[in-house]
Amino acid sequence: MAPRSFWTGYLKLSLVTCRVAMVPATSESERVRFHMINAKTGHRLVSQYVDSESGKPVGDEDTVKGYPRGEDEYVLLEDEEIESVALESTRTIDIDMFVPSSDIPWIWYDKPHYLRPDDEVSAEAFAVIRDAMAATDKVGIARLVLYRRERAVMLKPRERGIELWTLRYGDEVRDPANYFGELEKPRVDKTAMGLVQKLIEERTTAWDAKLMSDPVQDRLLDMIEEKKRSRKQAAKPRRKAKAEPEAPAPDNVVSIVDALRRSLETEGKKSKR
Repeated sequence: MAPRSFWTGYLKLSLVTCRVAMVPATSESERVRFHMINAKTGHRLVSQYVDSESGKPVGDEDTVKGYPRGEDEYVLLEDEEIESVALESTRTIDIDMFVPSSDIPWIWYDKPHYLRPDDEVSAEAFAVIRDAMAATDKVGIARLVLYRRERAVMLKPRERGIELWTLRYGDEVRDPANYFGELEKPRVDKTAMGLVQKLIEERTTAWDAKLMSDPVQDRLLDMIEEKKRSRKQAAKPRRKAKAEPEAPAPDNVVSIVDALRRSLETEGKKSKR
C-alpha cells in the first residue's frame, strides 16, 4: 500500500498534462527516538523559551522572529510579514528543460521524493514522459514551491515512477577548489596502484539495501525489548569503550606495498572460506 501523499498537483510537458501525487522517498519514522525524562518522577520534560537576561519564561504570544543586525540588536518580523513574501505554489511541475542524467553532480542533490500518477486517466501520459526520459537518458528540470520555498527540482525515471529531487541552491554548495586547489599531486607508485585495484576487485559485491542496516539501532531495540520484559527502569552502568591502538603510519612506499600484499592475502583466505 502506497504511503499517503503529502503533495498532489500536475506534471506538465508542453501540452501534455497529468495529475500526480508525491511522497518523500526517505523516512525517519522508524528511527529510535528518546524523550527526556525526570529520573525522580518519571515525568516527561518539556522545553520552554526563557529570556536570556532575566531568566524568566516567555509565553508563545510574546515571541517573534528576529534577524541580527548587530550585537544584541535585531530586526523583528511577525509571522504574517514572513508569510506575505512566500511564493504561491501553482501546483504544477512544468518541465522547462532536459539535461543528460550524468551532468548533475550528486552534491547538488538535496531531498528525494517519489512521483506517481494520481489516477488511472493520468497513467498513460505519465508513462510516456517517464519512458521518453529513460530512452534518451535525460532528466527533467523544473521549478516548484516545496517547504515554503521555490526550488529547482530534477525529475528522473525510476522503475514505474519518477524520482523528484529538490536541488540545492547555488550558495549552498561550496567550491571544491577552495579545499582541494592547493593540494599537490603526489607521485603514485604503480605497484601500489595495481594492488589497490586488486583489493577493490576482491571487495566488490552486488548492491543490496541490507548493506545499509543500522547495527546500533538494532542493538538499541534489543536492549529496549529486554528492559520491557524485565521491567527494569534503572539503566545499567555504561562500560567505557577500550581505546583501539593506533596503527603505525607507513614511512615509505615499500611499507604501503607490503601492507597491500598482506591485505590481498587476507582477502584471498576469506574468499576460500
